[in-house]
Amino acid sequence: MNPVPIVRGKTPPDASPDASPDASPEASPDASPDDVTVSREAPVVVQVSDATVLLGGRAVWSGVSARVRAGEFAAVLGPNGVGKSTLVRVILGMQPVAAGTVEVLGGPPGRSRGAVGYLPQRRAFHPGLRIRGVDVVRLGLDGHRWGLPLPGRRARAAQARVEEVIGLVGASDYARRPIGQLSGGEQQRLLIAQALAPAPRLLLLDEPLDSLDLPNQSAVAALIARICREQQIAVLMVAHDVNPILGYLDQVIYLAEGGAASGSPQQVITTETLSRLYGTSVEVLRASDGRLVVVGHPEPAALHSDRHHR
Repeated sequence: MNPVPIVRGKTPPDASPDASPDASPEASPDASPDDVTVSREAPVVVQVSDATVLLGGRAVWSGVSARVRAGEFAAVLGPNGVGKSTLVRVILGMQPVAAGTVEVLGGPPGRSRGAVGYLPQRRAFHPGLRIRGVDVVRLGLDGHRWGLPLPGRRARAAQARVEEVIGLVGASDYARRPIGQLSGGEQQRLLIAQALAPAPRLLLLDEPLDSLDLPNQSAVAALIARICREQQIAVLMVAHDVNPILGYLDQVIYLAEGGAASGSPQQVITTETLSRLYGTSVEVLRASDGRLVVVGHPEPAALHSDRHHR
């Protein structure tokens, strides 16, 4: 067999491949002892129930159900072209569903935009761009307004919030340097700070680890997990490679040409579930060091692509 991406983590217990959105949100077994287990009494932030999306008269995906609570770190996983970014657009209220229901913060998608932070797929900053990192973060608060911010109590509060989120992502040492001169990992931390600036209850991240090297992927994934727990923000991240994030996840929404599955990582990352989703034999094995290794055939070519659609 040819290998598909390796998934690192501990061996999951046996679980049904059709895990329900009410699946236990316990922290991944790879999480640190200090990680907070999300209470089943935590408010539901995103509820997707048997949803279907059509693009050009064709179903991008159907029968998708998931539930994400405050303080949970969830990931939308799967190969390119299966509609991961489309799910983010649905939650933002930019794409309607053809069947099923979607609720965000107890109402229709798009109604609570002030409570949703969004980081789209990354575009590189030109090395010559002189705008400072701190100013990029400030755009998360008042980028929708015209003109310069006026001095006063509101401006002081805004500046204090900017400094707070810059400190939260660990970017204080370089936030006043031009954004174009920073590394990819430093830029991404500042963009996450920008999305956090308005104090959202839901943080949507569309492939935030894309184009980062492996050490920066791991560092940014750990940062997002910590913010999720400490701030009790629901986080939904789109990712193609599960390797850097599996140990931090509470929930997985896995999309593939063969359908969809959701639940805890222990319920979804199994031989039975992945074989069904990929329509071919995929084995989840345990290596001698406790890692999960997924082995199977290469990913089939997708029939459509939602990549970079906004």
